[in-house]
Amino acid sequence: MSELNIGDSVIAHYKSGSYIGKITEDRDRFYLVEVLAVEKHPMQGDLHNPGKTEDVFFHERKALSHHEKANISKSAVKAYDGEIPDYEQSLRNAVNRLKERLERKDSAFNQKALDQVTSLEKSYFG
Repeated sequence: MSELNIGDSVIAHYKSGSYIGKITEDRDRFYLVEVLAVEKHPMQGDLHNPGKTEDVFFHERKALSHHEKANISKSAVKAYDGEIPDYEQSLRNAVNRLKERLERKDSAFNQKALDQVTSLEKSYFG
């Protein structure tokens, strides 16, 4: 594995979402990554009980915000060499991909997750 450096563009996987950003600090086993775009919106629900809606706490997970910094394990950070997309447009695209995925199968879990994503969409874009 090649070592990444401060200032490098990266794709980072964090709590079921993926983000494009830049490394701002090397913190031993972690990188501090500044979020510049959303590649994959985090999943909704209880990640320890996927697909379940009863007797679980159904979490609402927002995407990390523009310029938010997250401490991410080095093993979850890879070099990114593409053009960094606009944050808001990347968030819209990630939300739309998640909604399309949830709409493919009619289930109680997917409906509840879709309701949360629709609510998040309103808070993101007004």
